[in-house]
Amino acid sequence: MQSNDARMLRGAAIPTAVAGVGAVLIAFLAAGSKGALAAVLAAVVVIAFFSISAVVVSWAGKISAQTMMLAALASYLVKILAVMVLVTAMDGVTIWDTKVFGWSVIGLALLWIAAEFRVALKQRPYIDDTENALDRSP
Repeated sequence: MQSNDARMLRGAAIPTAVAGVGAVLIAFLAAGSKGALAAVLAAVVVIAFFSISAVVVSWAGKISAQTMMLAALASYLVKILAVMVLVTAMDGVTIWDTKVFGWSVIGLALLWIAAEFRVALKQRPYIDDTENALDRSP
């Protein structure tokens, strides 16, 4: 994993984990232990899914930009389908509060995306200036 990719992963995972702790506390106060369990599971799901996606995209970036874009799109599709299957499979579960789980997943996923965006804005842009590297002597 390249250093800028690791910086992006840390810059998104740490705020999401901190917000996950906050979500657990709020869920515990609002819905009791079932809500807290739901928020913990939501934080684990969001951090795991987005971290795996970041690692896959970083790995694909070593191959080529086109492969990286394909990996990003494929990982996005897999995340959406996996969350849909997870939420559908947990429809009748009574061990935790499914509404708290759903709202926590949405909130933490949006926070992860915002944190990645913030890190991306702070990073220096990478410019491939191969055009100026060519010898243009007359």
